[in-house]
Amino acid sequence: MKFFKKCISFGFILLNILLVLCLSGCLFGSSNGDESLSVENINLIFVVSSDLAYNGAGDINPDTANLTGQGLQRALRMGSYLKSHVLGKENVTSIYALSPMTHLQTVNNYPDMTAIGSIQHFALLNRHTVAIPPAVGYSSYTAYSYPIKVSYGDGSVPSGVVVPADYCPDCIGLDFNDMKDNNVGIATGIIYENNPGFYVFSAPWETTSVMMDKINRYHGLALDIPKNYIGPNLVYVITIFPDGNSRLITYDSKINPPSTYPELPSTVVKAPCTYSQQSYSKISLKAGDPGITVPANINKSETVYIVRHAEAHPDPAPAFENGNFVGAGQWRALDLSNALSGKISPDIVYSCDPAQWYSTAAINPLDYINVSYVRPSLTVWPYVIANNLPYRLVSSFLLMGSNQGKLASDFFFTGNTFSTQTVLLAWESTRIKPIINELLKSYGASGANLLDESWPSTDYNTIWTVTIDASGNLTVENALCEGIDSDKLPEQAPQF
Repeated sequence: MKFFKKCISFGFILLNILLVLCLSGCLFGSSNGDESLSVENINLIFVVSSDLAYNGAGDINPDTANLTGQGLQRALRMGSYLKSHVLGKENVTSIYALSPMTHLQTVNNYPDMTAIGSIQHFALLNRHTVAIPPAVGYSSYTAYSYPIKVSYGDGSVPSGVVVPADYCPDCIGLDFNDMKDNNVGIATGIIYENNPGFYVFSAPWETTSVMMDKINRYHGLALDIPKNYIGPNLVYVITIFPDGNSRLITYDSKINPPSTYPELPSTVVKAPCTYSQQSYSKISLKAGDPGITVPANINKSETVYIVRHAEAHPDPAPAFENGNFVGAGQWRALDLSNALSGKISPDIVYSCDPAQWYSTAAINPLDYINVSYVRPSLTVWPYVIANNLPYRLVSSFLLMGSNQGKLASDFFFTGNTFSTQTVLLAWESTRIKPIINELLKSYGASGANLLDESWPSTDYNTIWTVTIDASGNLTVENALCEGIDSDKLPEQAPQF
């Protein structure tokens, strides 16, 4: 009988020990995500983007290292899942993504656009309020469009990429190799500032796993950080409570996307080319024309279609500016392949490096923000996916530099790099015509044969086509347009 009572007593003690261990594990260990995160905690949220090494089967095109239609379907659904299940429909606090040029893939060294592209839809499900100069008539404007931080930090600028004049003080993104601990430095700053909220990081498994491990070790959190890649549907969260305790939470989105390119929930309204915002213009320069000389190093048999980024300034002024496009722009970007079908057939797509940044002080010097310029590259990214095309970024010079027109003209139209090729180029609107004018001037054109370099703020439709024939003769015109009715695009991004 005494032996039996001792057994009961020992069992009771053991049960209590196990209960304590369980509670300790719930507070300081890991758990599965079955409820939304708390706004009172510091939540470091890690979304694992696909790359060639770690991906969901069928999500990555092995030739271009970009997403397939299935991969884009997953990314769009993941954005909705993050917003509704992980954040509980709360607004995000900050979004960081991999700087694409820090991770070059395949023998062709294609930049990793998947990380920033995969988090774009989520960014457009969050509200962002931007201060507007009082003289405009309203002091702020809120849109469904959150900035994505993707710019280079000191020590993270890859070889061949222009070093910025200054590093962005508050829009640095993630470095694939994190040689100088810039990635964990971002997280450390968030933790030390002790500002509760939702901080989302989008990067491949190689970068994500190292970053979580460093946060765990550097801050002594004693969490059981996963060492192996499991799949594309998992979201990891290091959540830190107000008392300093922490927990690793794993969410499984269980997304099972179809293999086709995404269909929008409603039809995008089309519109004819009216030339109401930019009058129709055609300029032809041929060898033998008075004052015209074909440059010796000009490319031959080349066509470049130049488009502006998608909708980005939704307010009347317009003065809203955060480096991203807005919800209406997502409709345009996702429909671009349909809109351009039968109009153009590029061999390759180019845009500017989204890691380049600028300040909005020119718009509002008293209350400005610093932003990564992500919208041109994300505008044509879905087109690339839909057409299985190679995608490259121009990163060897500064888009905002005073001489970008000459540098971009030389880059695309000289040196034989693009001879016999057809290129789709997405660029910043006010810097499109300066490229064309520099090309025209290289032939000897001047005065009336140069374009007015202004671009209407509401014009997202015009396409400028530059054609150089086999003899080097040049034609520039804007006969084509995207054919999307900007006024009929919904204000909020499509839901998936």
